[in-house]
Amino acid sequence: MSERKASVERNTLETQIKVAINLDGTGKAKFDIGVPFLEHMLDQIARHGLIDLDIHCKGDLHIDDHHTVEDVGITLGQAFAQAVGDKKGMTRYGHSYVPLDEALSRVVIDFSGRPGLQMHVPFTRAVVGGFDVDLFQEFFQGFVNHALVSLHIDNLRGTNTHHQIETVFKAFGRALRMAIELDPRMAGQMPSTKGCL
Repeated sequence: MSERKASVERNTLETQIKVAINLDGTGKAKFDIGVPFLEHMLDQIARHGLIDLDIHCKGDLHIDDHHTVEDVGITLGQAFAQAVGDKKGMTRYGHSYVPLDEALSRVVIDFSGRPGLQMHVPFTRAVVGGFDVDLFQEFFQGFVNHALVSLHIDNLRGTNTHHQIETVFKAFGRALRMAIELDPRMAGQMPSTKGCL
């Protein structure tokens, strides 16, 4: 089995980003992004997805967090698209429900080759620790556009915004883990009746 790793560098006038991932990792994470709450959420993806993540970003944080958060999503999506390769033998679909105290979220993903995002999270606050929670829509939109996945995110209940967001990211990590898992019964086969994804 070839290694499912990728390294992507993306440079614009707003952000300079380097992302390295290993889909068959152990959940190691290293971040230097400058947005602590985003780093905390990305750590959930690594830990619960068993994906090694190394992300460095120098962004225009003197303006706000928008470009950094969106562009990290874009670059992470590009890295996933590279790392999954031709997708042969991959489970393709993943889903997870994750609770945290009063909050419960569901995430469902399909590595379909077609980008699509349905995100329904009724945030109870607009800001957590100085972080504008609306930016998570930008993060996930950037990810799906470049990873070429269909992603459904639903926060089913919750009153604490931190809990709402954390359940989303934990469920996202676990759904990713399920979807990228190699199925020995599908070895060398494309998980699609079309023969390609």
